[in-house]
Amino acid sequence: MDVERTSLPGIGLRHVFTTGRGRQIGVVSHRTGRRDLVIYDKDDPDTCVVSVALAAEEANAVAELLGTGRVVERLAELNRQVEGLVTEQILLTAASPYAGRRLGDTRARTRSGASIVAVVRDGEVIASPRPDFEFRAEDVVVVVGTDEGTAAVATILHGG
Repeated sequence: MDVERTSLPGIGLRHVFTTGRGRQIGVVSHRTGRRDLVIYDKDDPDTCVVSVALAAEEANAVAELLGTGRVVERLAELNRQVEGLVTEQILLTAASPYAGRRLGDTRARTRSGASIVAVVRDGEVIASPRPDFEFRAEDVVVVVGTDEGTAAVATILHGG
């Protein structure tokens, strides 16, 4: 499914996709954290029929209901499709030298060849974390790579 991403200067981002029945649905992500769920007119896709403003907590609840947690499930499916690719979930404990530090500090990709593709925190999936993403104890780090690469990331996260 194609999702059109549009920058809205001074506001944030708009993501719009078309359903199988030809309906356009969008999400406007404001810089404040507010999200607007928007449904466009079927006959005039430039006209908004319904807009629901959601606080950050409400948007997270809707995302959870719609399956944001499926990121890990999709990675597992990818693992089954690509021979030699492994997906691992690594619990970051308080004893980790990276609890409270940034992802970039790990140099995990450079040191292991594997990629940190998501972090699950308090039941919320944070896909494609950036190098400035700060780890917390109890984060579940989702890693994709070879057996050796994912094991190397686990070693890095557990001992440095």
